[in-house]
Amino acid sequence: MSAAPWYAQSPYGIRFEWGPAGAERIRHGCACVVVVDVLSFTTAVTVVVEAGTRVFPYAWRDETAATFAKDKGARLAVGRKAVSEESPWSLSPAALRRAPTADRLVLPSPNGSTISAAAASAGATVVAGSLRNARATGRWLADNGFGSPERPVAVIASGERWPDGSLRPALEDLLGAGAVIAALADAGRDGLSPEALNAHASFRTTADVTSAVADCASGRELIAYGFAEDVAVATEIDGSGIVPVLTDGAFVAAT
Repeated sequence: MSAAPWYAQSPYGIRFEWGPAGAERIRHGCACVVVVDVLSFTTAVTVVVEAGTRVFPYAWRDETAATFAKDKGARLAVGRKAVSEESPWSLSPAALRRAPTADRLVLPSPNGSTISAAAASAGATVVAGSLRNARATGRWLADNGFGSPERPVAVIASGERWPDGSLRPALEDLLGAGAVIAALADAGRDGLSPEALNAHASFRTTADVTSAVADCASGRELIAYGFAEDVAVATEIDGSGIVPVLTDGAFVAAT
């Protein structure tokens, strides 16, 4: 058997990486991938899955998304600023709370959705993690045997993108990933890679996570655009016991 590549963070049971490119590298050999996109993909997923909606991730918000939604018999989420009476579903967690409950919803996202689809194609169990459900996610992972060298879990901070398309590491996703890793550690899993240890430490040593998310670059951006309520929903720390798991192409609540 060939040795694991240098970027695999082997033989640790709990691993951490950034963005779609990092997820693409590290997902191979991992039994589970936890996608963390706090502002707002995975937070939005927790909100609608709580209501019983099946959420289909999709990478792009273009004409192909409408075709995909039609094929799935699902509603299509629009951009935050495109919400209307006819299309009340968007990537905004606050708007989703106000919208009528949809049985099926396609939620386009170039980061969180892309990572979710890629991880699923590699055969890994894919979970949507956030600050809202970090403790529940960590407990579920441990209860289902993830986080050991035999069944490693990779926690992915999705990050954002600069105008040139390159990754912009985002503090809110580092903290969300760290919260999931901390919950795994609290559940007795202790095989953290150095990368995972540092994400864990970032969460543990942040005195006020809510204020940090609101005052970081991504939080300020959303607040400036009039979406302060989305930041508030995203920082309902451990306010949800739902663990969305990608099943047959859609996120549903784990049993």
